[in-house]
Amino acid sequence: MQVTLAQLKRGQSAIITDVSSIHIPLKLLEMGCLPGNMVELVQVAPFSDPLYLNINGSHLAIRKETATHILIEITNG
Repeated sequence: MQVTLAQLKRGQSAIITDVSSIHIPLKLLEMGCLPGNMVELVQVAPFSDPLYLNINGSHLAIRKETATHILIEITNG
């Protein structure tokens, strides 16, 4: 079963395993949203969109729709 970044729960950490670059803006790739990088879900905005993330020390917010195209492997419960 493949897990996407949109399924990550608050406080969980994961490693990005694959990114569908067709659906991901180039700016996110430049900010470190690449396979092998650690990601943590810091906060979820009201109505569950956007997601506030910490990716290798960089804080950014992405839409939940975009997060569904980023595959991850959860590292903690």
